[in-house]
Amino acid sequence: MQIALASGPFQPVLAGVIKRIHRPLLSWLATATLVGSLTAATTESAALPEPALQRDARGLFQAAPPSPATVVRYTLDGKDPTKDAGVLLSPVEVPSGYTLKARTFSADSSTQSTVATFAAPAGGTRPPSTVVPVTQNRDWRTYDWAQRHAACAALMRERQPEIVMLGDSITHFWGGDPVGGRRTGPDVWDRVFAGRTVVNLGYGWDRTENVLWRLTHGEFENARPKVVVAMIGTNNIGLNTADEIAAGVEAICAEIHRRSAGTRILLLSIFPRGAKPDLARTRVNDVNERLAKLDGRLGITYLDIGSRFLEADGTISKEIMYDFLHPSAKGYTIWADAMEPTLQRLLHEAKP
Repeated sequence: MQIALASGPFQPVLAGVIKRIHRPLLSWLATATLVGSLTAATTESAALPEPALQRDARGLFQAAPPSPATVVRYTLDGKDPTKDAGVLLSPVEVPSGYTLKARTFSADSSTQSTVATFAAPAGGTRPPSTVVPVTQNRDWRTYDWAQRHAACAALMRERQPEIVMLGDSITHFWGGDPVGGRRTGPDVWDRVFAGRTVVNLGYGWDRTENVLWRLTHGEFENARPKVVVAMIGTNNIGLNTADEIAAGVEAICAEIHRRSAGTRILLLSIFPRGAKPDLARTRVNDVNERLAKLDGRLGITYLDIGSRFLEADGTISKEIMYDFLHPSAKGYTIWADAMEPTLQRLLHEAKP
């Protein structure tokens, strides 16, 4: 073993130190190399099998976990699946221009397989990601997405709510059932919805495409709520254009209307975000301009309450949104009070 030393004023000192430790170091390195080789061999032998992608007669893909202690996670954006990726819970459609990647994970995600890949043939029109249903697990540090989906689907069947709150973490963290993850305004929730049957279908880090997947996979099966309060799209800001995000929101409303034509949809504007006006806030406003045009269609009543969260100079106070995105208890009070008159009217107008 030879160790090269850079020239400089400390070279003689370093040479002496190296000489004294050289022999013990060689012995240690030999042992470490052997242990490392054994560890590598063990890890390799314990590696999980790659998912076997199976295509059915409808052209949809499925891959069963190789054992009960594993899950298959997947993506459609061409990125290799990580713990952030959703579990493959049902057959997946791979639209033109998309690539399905799937990987087996151990239950604790400490071990994973190589990636199985299928790229859809080129030639068709590539739809925006906002309308391509997919699962996710981006907020795994706070809650398990697949487990929440199972709980929400079960609660929707059991409770048959008159009101459904549909959205992302801004809705999820308010309160209500099913319980899971952070709860910032449960007292406000209990006050506002006292005496009403309600289910919270908000999920941390959800985008429009994740909501679409949920609606078409059990969370709105034979559901007939009087009102669905929907607010979704902030997690698509920066990834999609305003037109694409609006298309995703419209697809969500269309799916609700298709499944329950008598349900009134109270479509809220995407709430303002950021301490002060910036590019993200401008993009939010661009999306909201497009959402406003959905008013009167598909049972939609559009309501923009964003200005209620702003100071006179356009800034957002931490007292209202503690991280300039998620409401505090005071922020949820503002939301509830601003929404209540319209919600009351729609509950009265909803068809049985």
